[in-house]
Amino acid sequence: MQNLFDLAVTVNGTRYEHAVEPRTLLSDFLRHDLGLTGTHVGCEHGVCGACTVLLDGSPVRSCLMFAVQTHGHEVTTIEGLGTIDHLSPIQEAFQEAHGVQCGFCTPGILTTVKSFLEQNANPSEAEIREAISGNLCRCTGYQHIVDAVQLAAEKMRA
Repeated sequence: MQNLFDLAVTVNGTRYEHAVEPRTLLSDFLRHDLGLTGTHVGCEHGVCGACTVLLDGSPVRSCLMFAVQTHGHEVTTIEGLGTIDHLSPIQEAFQEAHGVQCGFCTPGILTTVKSFLEQNANPSEAEIREAISGNLCRCTGYQHIVDAVQLAAEKMRA
């Protein structure tokens, strides 16, 4: 006999009601139950930041949270930041400043940056580096990512 939890959560502005096993990770719920595969799973230990999503506007590691912990809350994934036809200022900046390499870490970085720039509209380079320090990228030396965050901040202030 399976114990299921009736989860009600808003993801990217859409309310979902799903019966889930209490042990289902948020990353698995997003990817497998909702089909939102933009949330990447890297280390599965909360170290790499690839699975970062926003919970009520704050970055969280979806591989470390159970889906049931989001009951009654709002989750934003990379799919909720913009669309291919209407990129968010952050997505535009990453594209323009070449802040993306292979793209595996990008969804987690972009969601982290969204929350960071909402709290700090005019960050210094040191503040940007500190903000993204929990997101690992194996492809870059982070300079293009930092440049992209600075450009995104400019775009959001305009």
